[in-house]
Amino acid sequence: MSKFKKKTSASQEIPTSALPDIIFMLLFFFMVTTVMRTDDILVNQRLPQATELSKIEKKSLVSYIYIGSPKDQDKYGSEPKIQLNDVLMEPEAIVQYVNTEKDKLPEVDRNRITMSMKVDSDAKMGIISDVQEELKKASALKVLYASTKKVSL
Repeated sequence: MSKFKKKTSASQEIPTSALPDIIFMLLFFFMVTTVMRTDDILVNQRLPQATELSKIEKKSLVSYIYIGSPKDQDKYGSEPKIQLNDVLMEPEAIVQYVNTEKDKLPEVDRNRITMSMKVDSDAKMGIISDVQEELKKASALKVLYASTKKVSL
């Protein structure tokens, strides 16, 4: 019988000298291409001050409603307006807005949605009451009013 020799093959290692460069390029790519979304506030905001404040536990369940006089008063007038998702709207659109925001949440959290009203301190109570009534119609009963901490002298 003949003997077969085993071939000894040299193990070829993957070159790792360029690995840090590749990782740095990927990191730089994602830093450049990632866009952090922020709301463009179209109304003037000077929040009222309060002494008793509490933190929001789960910010993913919070949707924001901005109320104040518009920044572009030549176009929209000087009366306080309601801003929902970067658009100035009338109070009647709040029910649809709340339903849209609820649809974005998981089924378990839909009844736990919290509406945060960021109201300018100079806004009239009439528009705030209209918003509250529309929130009741939309079954968004958890409402918080944003404020800044009052500085005691």
